[in-house]
Amino acid sequence: MASMTAASRHLRILVTCWEGGGNVPPTLGAVRALAGRGHDVRLIADDTMRAEAIEAGTRFLPWKRAPNRPDRSPESCFVRDWEPADPLAGFQRACERVFVGPARSYAQDILEALAAEPVDMLLGSDMLFGSMLAGEVAKVPTALLASNISLWPLPGHPPFGPGFQPARSAADRARDAEVSAMAEQLWDGFLPGLNAARAHFGLAPLAHVHEQPLRAGRHLLATSSSFDFPVERLPDHVRYIGPLLEMPSWAREHGMSQPERATRPLVLVSFSTTNQGQAQALQRVISGLAGEPVEVIVTLGKALEGLRLRSSANVTILPNAAHDEILAKASAVVTHGGHGTIMRSLSHGVPLVILPMGRDQNDNAARVDYHGAGLRLNPSASSQMLGEAVRRVLSEPGFAERAAALGRAIAEEGPGPARLVAEIEDFVLGCSQETCSAA
Repeated sequence: MASMTAASRHLRILVTCWEGGGNVPPTLGAVRALAGRGHDVRLIADDTMRAEAIEAGTRFLPWKRAPNRPDRSPESCFVRDWEPADPLAGFQRACERVFVGPARSYAQDILEALAAEPVDMLLGSDMLFGSMLAGEVAKVPTALLASNISLWPLPGHPPFGPGFQPARSAADRARDAEVSAMAEQLWDGFLPGLNAARAHFGLAPLAHVHEQPLRAGRHLLATSSSFDFPVERLPDHVRYIGPLLEMPSWAREHGMSQPERATRPLVLVSFSTTNQGQAQALQRVISGLAGEPVEVIVTLGKALEGLRLRSSANVTILPNAAHDEILAKASAVVTHGGHGTIMRSLSHGVPLVILPMGRDQNDNAARVDYHGAGLRLNPSASSQMLGEAVRRVLSEPGFAERAAALGRAIAEEGPGPARLVAEIEDFVLGCSQETCSAA
């Protein structure tokens, strides 16, 4: 890598991504910001992202050996985490089929791209171990982009997954230690395969899977420090850059209006951009709000296209919609707890009722609960319980006040795209192959 003498120099950057739904818009937001700054950006990802990547100003490369989805239909999904009844089984399937299992294939594709054109840095994914591995093999300065909160617990934070609040007692700390040990054991079930991939590239074996991401020089969290739990000490390689709220390509402006019933509160209901088996929960939400003195807009998105739902006079169902347009008029949001939906809601000061269904959603919901900006319910909650929760969020002004305060705090940290660009330019400026690539 040639020495960088000024942040204004145009960098050559290779970005990696996989088709995981909620991680796609932040990655596209990142490449759009970097390309807009004048950097030469290539994105290697699933074919589902080709048109969006080109529109964002990047050159696109498809995965060749690694898993590559041709479309966003449930049938093409490799993980299919709505099938296992046990969330741990879903996590293990994701590790086996995308995160860790195909690390060698992902790394080979990335190394081929790096050989074709040299780069100043690699922006990998915090979930794709193959991207971390490739950076280490190529000795290229490597940063990892997390589309939401940190997958690896920060000091003083509970372990990722169950949606715990920060420990306040000895019992809580014992709970966190026990779950952390279980999580490490689950991750390390994939250690033989990861070490086999490392051996293929001539790298020494690791003692634990979590050591692989530590080979990257920087971890960029596309969330807000105001939203996250307080951290005892932020590790030197970790940076909050703020949310990257790229609009999904399928979302459409509807020019919505609410003239005849403008005095009735508007509730937005939105449940994920990917299939999580959420149809029944969504139907219970609609049933719970039927007959309530509210107007309801339900957005389906790509996950639920063509879904038949029993509705009522106060419910409007849209196949796709731009959420900012609706949130500008909304008084509450009912959602699965995806990071993007939560950040958009808070940016408009709208409180939430969250039914987390897996992935990062339990932990996102825990943070909303921690800040008092909404309520968390079990996704199996009855229609009656859901209606009661929405009534409470609408009738108790403290929820909206705290959501608005949190939204202001997030905004005051600065826009995510600009902060991402600044962090990457600073990272490359301070880098050498010895200090920013493999340890």
